[in-house]
Amino acid sequence: MITSFSFPTNIRFGTGAIQELPAYLKDAGLGRPLLVTDPKVAELGFFRQIRDSLRQAGLSTEVFAHIHANPIKSDVLAGRDAYRESQRDSIVGIGGGAAMDVARAIALSIHNTRELFDYDDLEGGDKYVTEPIPPFVTVPTTSGTGSEVGRSAIISEDDTKRKRILFHPSLMARQVFADPALTFELPAPITAATGMDALTHNMEAFLAKNYHPMADGIALEGIRLIIHHLEKAVNQPDEASRSAMMLGSMMGAVAFQKGLGVVHSLAHPLSTLLDMHHGLANAINLPYGMRFNLPGQEERFGRMAQVMGLSTSNGTAVIERLFQLNEAIGLPMRLRDAGVEEHHLPALAELALRDFAHPNNPRPVKLEDFQALYREAF
Repeated sequence: MITSFSFPTNIRFGTGAIQELPAYLKDAGLGRPLLVTDPKVAELGFFRQIRDSLRQAGLSTEVFAHIHANPIKSDVLAGRDAYRESQRDSIVGIGGGAAMDVARAIALSIHNTRELFDYDDLEGGDKYVTEPIPPFVTVPTTSGTGSEVGRSAIISEDDTKRKRILFHPSLMARQVFADPALTFELPAPITAATGMDALTHNMEAFLAKNYHPMADGIALEGIRLIIHHLEKAVNQPDEASRSAMMLGSMMGAVAFQKGLGVVHSLAHPLSTLLDMHHGLANAINLPYGMRFNLPGQEERFGRMAQVMGLSTSNGTAVIERLFQLNEAIGLPMRLRDAGVEEHHLPALAELALRDFAHPNNPRPVKLEDFQALYREAF
């Protein structure tokens, strides 16, 4: 079998790396970046410092922050119009997964002028991405999605909230500035939820049925970093734990080019239907999804147990550790404790069955499986 392996763009990593952004843009001959972020980040002190540093370097900045927590098509179209009307020459995505998705989708739409969802990768739309992407830089401010090193954007339809995937290799950032200091102000609940999102990416990528031994190795190291540093990053954060979490997050995003699985298919409808934070949705469902996947995957669960430092190298120990971790970082253990009501479960199961992630799950998932998993997690 012949297959393809590919890895992300150049990453400048470390505390203080963000200070290199103005010089990078100037050296590239860019002077008018559109800064794409979310409304909350736009109000934080470090974002103002980033914008001030760009102005002091003689760059003209425009901020676009009108995006939803779960981005929708109209967010992208408004950002595209802001880019064109203010005559920008580059895009800098600053924030978590929502900001990165919108920034990347805006970049796609500047010169590729078909209807946005014509580019849906699940419908073969990548073949329409024929025009160049404006210079695109990413700056993560959370350690969760790892979208800064990705090549896709998940954008929902405005009315149905159906998630669409825009993907193309050209959507990868030209440069990533990964500065753990930008996560120092994150509150504990966000650190916890985004950290479990990153852990889910690594674990599901490692179990995904596609063949990618390089992604497997990266996923195992991502699991090790997150398991050993997430509690510290949430409860007693320091530079070392925040740095490890940012690395683990990027590793998860690199690894899941191999695929994801049942946990993400359980999580996506919770965001679509109930607007639940994606990381929290993954966190609650992760132990149950892993327990579903254990039969037939005992050897891989044993390898995860080893990197997690568990005394017993079996799948049951891995699952128990996930329950313990959620409790230790203050996340709810059940869907009912996160606002889900029993009458939501049938609709959630129907949406999960139609989700794009579970076809790569190592164990096939049927509607009755989703129904049972939601009820178990409820």
